[in-house]
Amino acid sequence: MIGRIWAIALNTFREAARIRVLYGILVLVVGANLLALVLGEMAVHDESRVARDIGLAGISLFGSLTAIFLGVFLLYTEVQRRTIHAIVSKPIERWEFVVGKYLGMALVLSVLVVVFGLAMGGMLLWQGGGVTAAVGKALILSWFEVLVVAALAIFFSSFSTPFLSGIFALALWVIGRVTPDIERATQAASPAISAVTKVVLRIVPDLHLFSVSGRSLDGNAVSVHGDFVPWSYVGLASLHGIGWIVWLLAFAAVLFHRRDFV
Repeated sequence: MIGRIWAIALNTFREAARIRVLYGILVLVVGANLLALVLGEMAVHDESRVARDIGLAGISLFGSLTAIFLGVFLLYTEVQRRTIHAIVSKPIERWEFVVGKYLGMALVLSVLVVVFGLAMGGMLLWQGGGVTAAVGKALILSWFEVLVVAALAIFFSSFSTPFLSGIFALALWVIGRVTPDIERATQAASPAISAVTKVVLRIVPDLHLFSVSGRSLDGNAVSVHGDFVPWSYVGLASLHGIGWIVWLLAFAAVLFHRRDFV
């Protein structure tokens, strides 16, 4: 079983590595870091802060968009090319195929996050700053955010078209990033609206957990520019992300198993 899943993951990694869009995203990342250098020079005594802001924002934005793009197309492409018929006819379970596809995507996204992190680290060193533990924690949290978004895209693509899957995944990513704002906005609403909002937010991944700058934890403001969250928070947030990934892949496997490819 592990061998079959790993073979699908490696094949997915090679397939995704040939997509030219990924190289365009790398160019955008380089451009974003160059922009950070320019903006840093314009900010007096805030060069490192600007570099961290733009670097982390770039990982979240470009990493999540890449996860959505890969998630909605890689699974659907197998169905569109009808190669899925040859795959399901072999001694392999459909859930193994779904998990293998996700792991291949996760490998590609992990490489991209590493490249993003190295680019940001190089920018910080160029500006005379340092790569602190706070930056490392932020990178780990951003990595898990990207992996959760990839699982969202795989879930929707298991039963829908690429266009609708992309719309759904993008919408949940936006909602997940602003869940605290939505909660505050509905506090003054009617009890019915507040109750419905709370239920909806419970079934949507709280991606703001992976980008906590500006949020209050235990009554203290959190920022990547000063005292950041402890490693215990990073561990709990990572477990939260792993839980969402497992659930989303489980539902995706069930829905993909029920699909008729005739």
